Amino acid sequence: MTLKACLIADTNQGGYGHGFDTAFIGYDEIDFAALADPDEKGRQQAVEKTGVPRSYADYREMLEKEKPDLVAIAPRWPIHHKEYLLAAASVGAHGYLEKPVAVDLAEVDEMVRAIEAKGLKWSVGFQISLAPSFLHAKKLIRDGLIGEVLEVRARGKEDRRAGGEDLIVLGIHLFDGLISLFGNPQSCSSFIYTDGEPSQPKDVVHPTEPLGPIVGNRLIANYTFANALPISFQSLQHDQRVESRFGISVYGSKGILKVLWGFPAPFRHIVNSSWLDLDGEGWKPLPDSPSDQDNLDNHSRNRDVVTDLLAAIREDRLPEVSLQRARWAHEMIQGAFASHVAGATVQFPLENRKHPLIDWS
Repeated sequence: MTLKACLIADTNQGGYGHGFDTAFIGYDEIDFAALADPDEKGRQQAVEKTGVPRSYADYREMLEKEKPDLVAIAPRWPIHHKEYLLAAASVGAHGYLEKPVAVDLAEVDEMVRAIEAKGLKWSVGFQISLAPSFLHAKKLIRDGLIGEVLEVRARGKEDRRAGGEDLIVLGIHLFDGLISLFGNPQSCSSFIYTDGEPSQPKDVVHPTEPLGPIVGNRLIANYTFANALPISFQSLQHDQRVESRFGISVYGSKGILKVLWGFPAPFRHIVNSSWLDLDGEGWKPLPDSPSDQDNLDNHSRNRDVVTDLLAAIREDRLPEVSLQRARWAHEMIQGAFASHVAGATVQFPLENRKHPLIDWS
């Protein structure tokens, strides 16, 4: 069966995301029929790039006329994601959504309810979580390469967006990876600082890209997962000239496995219970690790996600990087803000689904 696909984009409000304009190209089972972008210049450029036969200024008109089976929601900015997805769900479309999913959990909840009411499958753009090297590392951890997992440390990209913005834009990738590896989080205790002092309501700002309110340029969030597994996420604004630490370090009873987030994702490990390279052999690549050389462009990375989405539709199962799983990543984001505001540990799922910084005073 061939699925008709459409793309929703907005050149001036988050653009076409990370290669979402070509996400539905190259599949025998997908007919990429139309795209929508209110910006005329951006729309024409996208038509020329993709070769899509029809284009619209208004995504609502496109959905009404095309009645697609699949929709890609491309803009990086999440401020309109809910309205886009609800409109797509209303015509019965499955889909692929750029991250972050939405501004707060209340919006994410509404989006999940809309797709579950119609049995629709939606994936979110966490490409690394489906990269062959990541899936191989996941298997090795579960097979005991580094023994029993004792703790996990994650760090954001720590660039000019360090702190609250890093938590939302880059941390969400790590959170989806952590949930894939270790299941859903149970609680969060966080501390957020602005220029070295505990962040206060006066420090709340809105970032360059509209993501909702943020606070802090240093963030320390400690999460508890199943079996009391401690997982931390930290982000600190620092000298941009250093090598990035953006990634995850898994500390086990027999050694450490580290991954720096990116393509190709450099996975390394040491096998020593002291967590030191005492034998002098250095950090080694993972045994029998597959190459990510075929995943160096956005189209190839998105292909892993879309291929799984198509399989999920055929098999009537959740996609691996489902909207439902992404909601847990948003719990981790909102939980970090909520814990700091409350000055206490918060439990998941959060009771208050609205953004905790909006009414902080």
